[in-house]
Amino acid sequence: MQPTLEYVKQIALNAGDILLTISGEELNIKHKTRTDLVTRADHEAEAFLIDAIRQGFPDHAINAEESGELNGNVDHQWFIDPLDGTLNYAHGVPFYSVSVAYAFQGQMTIGGVYDPVRKELFSAEYGKGAALNGKPIRVSGYTDLIDCMLATGFPPDMFDEPSDNMAYFREFRRRSQSIRRMGSAALDLAYLACGRFDGYWKTDLYPWDAAAGTLIAQEAGAIVTDLDNQPGFMNMPISLVCANPKIHAEMIKELEEVRNRQ
Repeated sequence: MQPTLEYVKQIALNAGDILLTISGEELNIKHKTRTDLVTRADHEAEAFLIDAIRQGFPDHAINAEESGELNGNVDHQWFIDPLDGTLNYAHGVPFYSVSVAYAFQGQMTIGGVYDPVRKELFSAEYGKGAALNGKPIRVSGYTDLIDCMLATGFPPDMFDEPSDNMAYFREFRRRSQSIRRMGSAALDLAYLACGRFDGYWKTDLYPWDAAAGTLIAQEAGAIVTDLDNQPGFMNMPISLVCANPKIHAEMIKELEEVRNRQ
């Protein structure tokens, strides 16, 4: 049995309510690495999501940020990030999200990204388009990078290495109108899907970061590939270029030119 879009949306909403409730309480912040945190909210929202999935679909496999890979039928695979933007959340910055996605036989089928602060629920079902709070959304139509606002992120605990993203950042800073580093990959992709951002690139992502957001972006008309312009962007190590169809090729060209100079 497969979940419905409404089921995925509902559990994302409920997990978001947990995040909002805990945000005013003791977070019990711990370090996973020097710059990567985990809070009580991550654990409690994830426990809720896993329990909800197990109750409705007890034989499904789950890939969760804090709990890792939970055994099940891999034809039915869930990808959950209970709190995408933990650093923001821990510092009181109101930009974070819940990300929930479901894949059937390797095809991402349903995705939901919920911003509980703004009450914005981005969602998509394969082949049926994308929506924000139930209303259809589409990517932007800009055709030149100089008119585009891009988004990206930086891998934690990685400095002065070719994959630290700084060389790409410098190039796109020259080529685009502006770049934003917001701190939640799932929301960055959702913002791209509704035209707030025009292009996004990132290295060293995890499946739970990208699963729901890439489906939403694709269903809104975006092209999504890895940095080498290949379609297998969910293969580890995950790298993404996600953009409206007008500028995706230009972004790929700029990334390749930067790599050739390194």
